[in-house]
Amino acid sequence: MFWKNQDEVYIIAEAGDQHFGSLDTAFKLVDGAKNAGANCIKFQHHLPDEEMLPDVPMSSNFDQPLYEFLKENALNISQHKKVKDYCEKLNIDYLCTPFSLKAAHELLTIDVKFFKIGSGEMTDTPTVSAVADMGLPMIVSTGMSTFEEIDRTYQLLIKKNIPIALMNCTSEYPPIYEDINLKVIPLMQKRYPQATIGHSDHTSDLVTSYGAVAIGAKILEKHIILDKSIKAPDQKVSLDLDELRKLVENVRNLEKALGDKKKVNTKENPIREWAFRSIVSLRDIEPGEIIVQDMIWSKRPGTGIPSFRMEELFGRSVKNRIKKNTLIKWEDLD
Repeated sequence: MFWKNQDEVYIIAEAGDQHFGSLDTAFKLVDGAKNAGANCIKFQHHLPDEEMLPDVPMSSNFDQPLYEFLKENALNISQHKKVKDYCEKLNIDYLCTPFSLKAAHELLTIDVKFFKIGSGEMTDTPTVSAVADMGLPMIVSTGMSTFEEIDRTYQLLIKKNIPIALMNCTSEYPPIYEDINLKVIPLMQKRYPQATIGHSDHTSDLVTSYGAVAIGAKILEKHIILDKSIKAPDQKVSLDLDELRKLVENVRNLEKALGDKKKVNTKENPIREWAFRSIVSLRDIEPGEIIVQDMIWSKRPGTGIPSFRMEELFGRSVKNRIKKNTLIKWEDLD
C-alpha cells in the first residue's frame, strides 16, 4: 500500500477546498506539494445536497454557512479527474475524501487508488461499510471520537480485508496543545494492530507534527494553502508552501535521528580522547611509594589509564618517578 511502500513517514498535504473552485489554484497547490517533497496531496469531494441539510449549523472555522460555501467552491468530478491526472503527471499521489456515498461512487469512476474518510464520517458505519466494499485502501481520521467508537469502525474495516490506516486527530481549528494527546498514537498502535497509525495535525505550527513522528506516527497530514492572508475555512491551521517544504525537510532529518542503536560513532572518537578522564598525579610521587587516594585523581584528556580503573592503582608500588600533574602509565608501576 502507498503508505507502506517506503521506510519514511508518508506525508499528506491536505489542500481540502482551499482551491475555491479554481482548477488553476488546485494545480498550483499540487505543484507546491510536489516541490515541497510531500508524498501525497489530498482534496475533498463534496456534493452538498448528498451530505448535509441546507441549515446545518455553521462551524467556528467558517465565515459563511458550510452548505453555501461548498455550493460555491466545490470541485465537480470532471475537475477532480483533471486534478488527479495532473498529480499523476507530476508523480505525486492523489487522495480525496468523499463526504457522501454518492461522492465515493463518483470518485470510483475516475479510478482513484484509495479513499480518505474524515473524522465526521468515521462513526457513520453504513457509509464507511459501503465505501469499504469498493475494495480500496482507506485512511480514516478519528477526531471527536472515543476508543469505543473507533473500535466499532476498526472491527468493521478489518473484516473487509482491505489495507487501513487510522489517524490520531483533534477536530479543533486550531486545537490547544493540551488537547492533542500524542501519546494516544502508541496506544492506537497497540489497540489496532492491523492498521497503520498516523496523525492528522490541525495545529497552526509544526511542533506537534514533529512530536507525532518522533512518537511513531507513520502517516502525517497537514493542511496547506497558497496564501495565508486569504480568508479560508482552514486558514488558521494551514501551512503555506514554504512552511510545507520546511516540514518535509525537518521530518526527513528527524527520521535520520530516530535510530535505536547506542554506540560510539566514528566522529565521536577524537572527542573521547580529550573529553574523557584519565588518572593523573596530584603531587610528585617517588619510586617505592605506595599509591593511595590523596596521590591521584582524574583529569582530561582520556588518553591515559581510564579513571574508572582508579581503584586498581591503590596499593601498587611506584617504579618510576612520576611528576606532579602527569598522566600515570602502567609502566610507571610495579
